[in-house]
Amino acid sequence: MRIAIDGTPLLGARTGVAAMVEPLLAGLAARNDTQVVAYAVSGRMGLDGAVPRGVEATRSRLPARVVRWMWERGDVPRIEHWTGPVDVVHGTNFLAPPARAPVVVTIHDLTFLRFPEMCTPDTLRYPRLIRRALARGAHVHVPSDFVRDEVVDAFGIEQSRVVRVYNGLTAEGSGDAGRGRQRAGASRYILAIGTIEPRKNLPMLVRAFDALAAQHDDLVLVVAGPDGWGTDVFAEAVRTARAGDRVRRLGYVSAAERFDLLAGAAVFAYPSVYEGFGFPPLEAMGAGVPVVASAAGALPEVLGDAAVLVDPHDVDALGGALARVLEEPQLRDDLVRRGLERAGGYQWEIAVDEMLSLYGSLL
Repeated sequence: MRIAIDGTPLLGARTGVAAMVEPLLAGLAARNDTQVVAYAVSGRMGLDGAVPRGVEATRSRLPARVVRWMWERGDVPRIEHWTGPVDVVHGTNFLAPPARAPVVVTIHDLTFLRFPEMCTPDTLRYPRLIRRALARGAHVHVPSDFVRDEVVDAFGIEQSRVVRVYNGLTAEGSGDAGRGRQRAGASRYILAIGTIEPRKNLPMLVRAFDALAAQHDDLVLVVAGPDGWGTDVFAEAVRTARAGDRVRRLGYVSAAERFDLLAGAAVFAYPSVYEGFGFPPLEAMGAGVPVVASAAGALPEVLGDAAVLVDPHDVDALGGALARVLEEPQLRDDLVRRGLERAGGYQWEIAVDEMLSLYGSLL
């Protein structure tokens, strides 16, 4: 089976979508019954050197904005113009191209419909692009049952056209706690990882930390992740916090730095107001770090009873949950044990097999 997969998320700073695309490409390329070509919807950057071994790379050579404009309004250019003949096409990030072959499009979440005020103008174009793809006959991949139900409801399509395949976790080795504490600049810290954007709800985490800081004078809040948009609100929350000087903003960190930071963390906080899956808290569980997360979107489904879940709009509940994990050794130990077990259930070998079953069903 020759499969064309959108590798555009591997360009630039890698976030959650890239955490799905790279291991999917690697898993497919490792099989002897598949050929994989990754394409990039980018006129400026190519995928050479960005894709795993065994994956062929190509790109559109047209500006992304031009390609999207054409795909919103018509059925050209077909993706085979760049990839050559393929059996299946997988648009991994909401954008599915016209093609002669069957098409799968991944819808990670419906933030653009549920919380449009938290989206950029570019993201708000997704509904039109998705509807165009569905009208061309595309099937949908989603990372959770929660998103599957939302997609069926929002786009009015048959449930049989929407297939849930959970993401896996990539085993990247254990981090070094000493290096993590050195990078954090503290021996005891709450860690948050994610793009600085309104959906991640990080200003509320700053306020919850501020309430904790008076009782834990050695505690620091570390936030790692690239700037998205709305960073001024986060910066203002830090500026007005009494313990704002104990909030460390690290920006984008490499995979190795991320695992070092996880290894040294006292607790991982993920107060997002909406998620379609949730890679960072699962990564924390896999690293043996207790997790406090919001009971929002797909997080209860994905994290189960292995995290303390709180209302994403209740700052006191978030602060109280963090305090309990920091102060109650038995709770911490239970969360670590359950978290390791939960994270172990998300394997890329399973995800690749299920994705291939989806591709095969379209043939």
